[in-house]
Amino acid sequence: MQPKIFILDVDGVLTDGGFYYTEEGKVMKKFSADDNDALSLLRPYMEVLFVTGDKRGFEISNKRISDMHFSLELVSTIKRIDWIKERYNPEEVIYMGDGIFDHYVMREVGYAISTGDADLHAQKYANYVTKRYGGHRAVAEACLHIMEKFFVPYDEKKLPQDNINFARDWTV
Repeated sequence: MQPKIFILDVDGVLTDGGFYYTEEGKVMKKFSADDNDALSLLRPYMEVLFVTGDKRGFEISNKRISDMHFSLELVSTIKRIDWIKERYNPEEVIYMGDGIFDHYVMREVGYAISTGDADLHAQKYANYVTKRYGGHRAVAEACLHIMEKFFVPYDEKKLPQDNINFARDWTV
């Protein structure tokens, strides 16, 4: 299997899963800082796409993801595998999730990753479970794992631009 796309759920994967509310509603989410740098390592090898089922928090998530120069799609958690099948060959998909319904996707894609604090069903069907939790560099860990398993292992002795052919967006 040669993966072509890495699809990641947002809440509980890129974030810690918490929502911060005021009387006006949902106002913020907490994202991990290092995940963007690690995702940049994958750019030369595969497409990266984010999905969320959080309609009310979509603009918050979209702001962070667009700042990283990636795309975000609003996709129901229970219809996610159908959405993937309509657009991609599931065998060429790496999917990262944490939720109670993510195992439905994980059972049908080429490779599945869950966070260390994911629902037990997600962990059961994941090919790789990160040691780190969502919103706490789990995505960065997953990216390094993907590099090692499918592409070229990250060499910590080299500067990032020497590991891969990019120097485009190195700021958070």
